[in-house]
Amino acid sequence: MERTNCFRDFAKYVSLNVLGMIGLSCYILADTYFVSKGLGANGLTALNLAIPIYSFIHGSGLMFGMGGATKYGIAKSQNETKTANRIFTNTIFLALSFAVVFFILGLFFSGTIIQLLGADEAVFKMSKVYIQVILLFAPVFILNNVLLCFVRNDGAPQLSMLAMLGGSFSNIILDYVFMFLFDMGIFGAVLATGLAPVISMMILLPFFLHKKNHFHLMKEGNFSAELNASIFSSGLPSLITEMSSGIVMIVFNAIILRLQGNVGVAAYGVIANLSLVVISIYTGIAQGVQPLLSSYHGSGDSAKIKALLRYALTTVLLVSGIVYACVFFGASKIADMFNSEQNAFLQSIAVTGLKIYFIACVFAGFNILMSVYFTSTEYARPAHIISTLRGFLLIIPMAFLLSAIGGLTGVWCVFPATEVIVAGIGGVLYVISRKRIS
Repeated sequence: MERTNCFRDFAKYVSLNVLGMIGLSCYILADTYFVSKGLGANGLTALNLAIPIYSFIHGSGLMFGMGGATKYGIAKSQNETKTANRIFTNTIFLALSFAVVFFILGLFFSGTIIQLLGADEAVFKMSKVYIQVILLFAPVFILNNVLLCFVRNDGAPQLSMLAMLGGSFSNIILDYVFMFLFDMGIFGAVLATGLAPVISMMILLPFFLHKKNHFHLMKEGNFSAELNASIFSSGLPSLITEMSSGIVMIVFNAIILRLQGNVGVAAYGVIANLSLVVISIYTGIAQGVQPLLSSYHGSGDSAKIKALLRYALTTVLLVSGIVYACVFFGASKIADMFNSEQNAFLQSIAVTGLKIYFIACVFAGFNILMSVYFTSTEYARPAHIISTLRGFLLIIPMAFLLSAIGGLTGVWCVFPATEVIVAGIGGVLYVISRKRIS
């Protein structure tokens, strides 16, 4: 019976969260599709140069959301209501502090940022508009991510999913309305994206108005540097996981601009944005099991923790097989969807890149899951190692090395090679962690 209940909870939380995360990732995928149709290859290049900034904002929201919600889930399972409320209060304080920084960057430094990212005259204006609006909407992106994580850990994964899907579907609709009916260009695309988390939070609002939430803001005397550091540490792997997408895009954009120019970056935009959706599936699996892992860890139920991890790993394996089969056999059609100008060179680059790049699927899924597993069981150091290797220490040197050896083909091999190496290290860290527990 316990195993049945464990699997039922796993299926419920993971399925709902995967659907929600796919919806959330479609914020940018919808922009990519409509920008490719409305603005062509230059629009895709401008968007791809600007998207890393969104990854940093989204990652910051997940860092505080996952970090705070993990601590909240453990405290809740131990019936420590006051501690749970202190965690929520400190999380909101940290999240808003980061949001202000992004907002200021948007007001005064968006042009400087896009120059540093390598935009030329053909795409500078479009990229600057996208980055500036995204940064100005950073507070709602971050707050939405925090609330989604806490609502999910508060026993309402269905509502969290509905809010994510509601925001995503509104983005798709508004993209079409703003870009094609109102002819607002790339500003319309980014405005639709910025309004999506506002709509998501409106869907969450009745949960708070009807007082179904068990977490509340506390008044003075509850801010703790130690607790803030703990929230930050627990959420850091989530930030690095998301930031790695942005960092990879920045490095790849710079290398591909040198190798193949704007058309090469546009082709990479197709691959990178599809990758964001695929990675969101794995993030959805990992975030889906996080509330359960935290709860079982708080109550000391190691048997259910092992069962959850087994279910999650099996799911990652099955999903990876399906995703790669779809990408490999459908690469030409996928590239064609975003190639409105029917650029044969762009098509050729994108098809080859898709088939090589997505070999990384199963290894990336394993690494994301293990990072969240370590964080949820309050063993943060291995999670930091996995996330840092994927996001900084390994992938950047690999990008320069393999591109120097194999040109553009070498660039496509960077992601799979990095994830394979990190997966091996993650497996060793898991074995060590099991010995530590026993």
